[in-house]
Amino acid sequence: MQEKIAVIVCGNSGIDYIKHGKKIDVFRSMLYVDEDEYEDYVDIEADAFYQRLLDNPNTNVKTSQTSTGKMGTVYKQLESEGYTDVIVITISSFLSGTYQNALLAADTVKKLKVHVFDSKSVSYPEARMALDAFKMAEEKKSVADILSHLEYIRDNSRIYFSVGTLKYLVKNGRLSGAAGFIGNLLKIKPTLWISPEGKVEVIEKIRTSSKAMNKLKQRYFEETKDIKIEPFIIYTINYEEAVEIANEIKQQYPYINEVPIYPLTPVVGAHAGPGAIGLGYIKIK
Repeated sequence: MQEKIAVIVCGNSGIDYIKHGKKIDVFRSMLYVDEDEYEDYVDIEADAFYQRLLDNPNTNVKTSQTSTGKMGTVYKQLESEGYTDVIVITISSFLSGTYQNALLAADTVKKLKVHVFDSKSVSYPEARMALDAFKMAEEKKSVADILSHLEYIRDNSRIYFSVGTLKYLVKNGRLSGAAGFIGNLLKIKPTLWISPEGKVEVIEKIRTSSKAMNKLKQRYFEETKDIKIEPFIIYTINYEEAVEIANEIKQQYPYINEVPIYPLTPVVGAHAGPGAIGLGYIKIK
């Protein structure tokens, strides 16, 4: 029987900010800002969210992943449309319960084969996985071939970033190994990365934002000097800085004509805070 493959990705990928025109369903998380409730991107977009945090730094922000009920409804709809398989790409399972919920929701369908893929990442690499998976499905590639390609992206992508304050990462429990320096929280502007395991980890503890970004760029260029890459930049309130970094990347690597720059969607930014900026790459085969 010919496979008919659908693709779903979670909103943490930021795919909503990429114009693509493809039929890719999105599992969007919920955002709770003080007494207000929002569906990520649908009810509140990045600029408005970060401005609210800047206007009131004491804003109480919480998030919750898509419920298994909503996921099950999407699965059932795909099953009714004749899909044999669905590939569900999620944010790192260390950063959210989305992966686990997607697995649990698979029990709601009988015929549809649900393949939940842990990206072990967040933001653009996750979106790239979804876009590539959809393209390969259109080309009638098998589920096995698509999953193999997603594994390549997962194993050959990196995101390095800095934050304006560690307050949000620590408060929401997203920073691994934070206990050792919580006492110096407001003084540190560390360099961080999404580790190969999918955890947010500190690379180096630094005292100023400018030094942190210089260290990140130094590491980035050292790591990518001998390979070909697809670069990308993720920003919160610092678009101008993102453009400057993009220009540096293009100057460093003449073969790169464009560096995609995308906002960090609010449900992820709720844990990183305003002032976060990341630079990353996917190694080209």
